[in-house]
Amino acid sequence: MKASPIFPIIALLVSTLLVSACSRHTLYDNAIDWERSGAGLEASTVQVDNMTIAYLSNINPVDGETIVLIHGFGANKDNWTRLARELTDEFNVYAIDLPGHGDSSKTLDLGYRFEDQVGHVSKILATLDIDEAHMMGNSMGGAITALYAATYPEQVRSAVLFDPAGIFEYDSELVELVMGGDNPLIPSKEGDFKRLIDFALEKKPFVPWPIYDVMEEKAIANREVNEVIFAAIRDSGYEPDFRETITRIKAPVLVVWGKEDRVINYRNADVFVEQIPRARKVLLDGVGHAPMVEVPEESAELFREFLAETR
Repeated sequence: MKASPIFPIIALLVSTLLVSACSRHTLYDNAIDWERSGAGLEASTVQVDNMTIAYLSNINPVDGETIVLIHGFGANKDNWTRLARELTDEFNVYAIDLPGHGDSSKTLDLGYRFEDQVGHVSKILATLDIDEAHMMGNSMGGAITALYAATYPEQVRSAVLFDPAGIFEYDSELVELVMGGDNPLIPSKEGDFKRLIDFALEKKPFVPWPIYDVMEEKAIANREVNEVIFAAIRDSGYEPDFRETITRIKAPVLVVWGKEDRVINYRNADVFVEQIPRARKVLLDGVGHAPMVEVPEESAELFREFLAETR
């Protein structure tokens, strides 16, 4: 396990402020680069069809298996860095910016339903020459991971679903808000990003003050594409064939869910486990919608224990 990144980031920001009149964006870039390098990751891009796809992968590849990480709605590849830092010593990790997210192309008329995104991920992995991997997904990325495992069973060694979307048998606070015309997951003005973080996360990790400001700017700038993607996944999330499709998953599946999740009700974990033949669940007290962000060390340990059991 690598050392905590918090104090090196503080030192980096303080030293940067002392030696230059840096903008918030420069501080943001420096802090993100520090987190990535501390996790043993570096940023790259690849062309897939007419899209630029950004991703993180090991600075130093290892003689080990591959893990592919799929983020959730409105998120990006850097949601995985604190989990990845627990794994890059023994696994080759790929954290991908899905189309419409992060530093990848943001085409408005690209299909964003779950099944469309499974197709996008298939092309991305083929371009990266990844033909077999463990997969992890959070929220929207969890639904994509589950469908990917059902669609390409020969490519998925195991899957971990962190608070996955796709099944909404039990309503959440988010459903009530969206039905009332208020979506806290799509920031549109100053202050909305803090509200998003407070809503989605129960255990909020330390983030230096300039970083949240830049993250809010980026989220507001992405409002249009986020609205398109949310509408697409909202519609595909209620399709009855999602449950039928995931019954075809052959890989062992671990469903990890924070019991304080306000985005998707944790009781939906039972439905996933009922539908997937080789699935089991772990519920985490005091954790919200993104366990890999809120409790990265525990999330990594759950994965290792899961692999040991399945082997």
